[in-house]
Amino acid sequence: MYGLPRPTPWVWRLIIANAVVLLLLTALLPALVPALVFVPDLHDALRHPWTFGTYMFVHAGLWHLAFNMLILFSLGTRVEERMGSRTFILFYLYCGLGGALFSLGLAALQPGAVAGASAAVLGVAVAYAMFWPDAELLVFPLPWPIRARTLVITLLVLDLAMGLLNPGDGVAHVAHLGGAAFAFLFLRFQRLAGPARIPPARLVERAVMVQSGFREAEHADTPVPRHRRSVESEADPVTRETDRLLDKISGQGIASLTPEERKFLDDVSRRKRH
Repeated sequence: MYGLPRPTPWVWRLIIANAVVLLLLTALLPALVPALVFVPDLHDALRHPWTFGTYMFVHAGLWHLAFNMLILFSLGTRVEERMGSRTFILFYLYCGLGGALFSLGLAALQPGAVAGASAAVLGVAVAYAMFWPDAELLVFPLPWPIRARTLVITLLVLDLAMGLLNPGDGVAHVAHLGGAAFAFLFLRFQRLAGPARIPPARLVERAVMVQSGFREAEHADTPVPRHRRSVESEADPVTRETDRLLDKISGQGIASLTPEERKFLDDVSRRKRH
């Protein structure tokens, strides 16, 4: 049985914000578009510094918006659940900033203005692939599933090739690569900072894209019901506290843990490794 994921708070807000901006710019304020897109020119960027952020909310049309928001809805929901809402929105904006900075640094390969959430969304896709590299994605019209890691690497290779071979095709390939690179660096530094900052995946997930959009299938591994876990761990306070903290991370994100709770999970993880 397949079911759509429930949007998390910032995924839902970002979808609404992007849709509202497209509606306003298309119907009421089209003259504002040149002032909101990012132009990869140092002089122009310094004169219009707000465009480092505003370009992420300006789309070329309905299909451009729909494609980006579909990926954000499908993959970003799980990433926000994993990171926690506060970290997720900062990560999203950070990836978008990375797209603008890459475009500015490689302006020769990005001659036109940059617009759209693609850099930030591709950063979210990189995070998904790093969290769940073996999650299977069925991407229409491909008849076979493809692993998240393979799909993201393929997209990056295509962006790199098109950015080098056809830099004037109107697609912000350099910005896409910038968002992906910033996402990778963010997650690598998080892991180097300590294992408690990025909790290990508890379930293997399958996500399916069918015709009009992504759908998420049932988990490949069936989680142990909460009531069973509580019965099994009644005699073990360490297991009981570990379950409580994992439930807290699942519901509120890793950022919700106190320093003492992080240290407790570090100690448990260290003992299990030895």
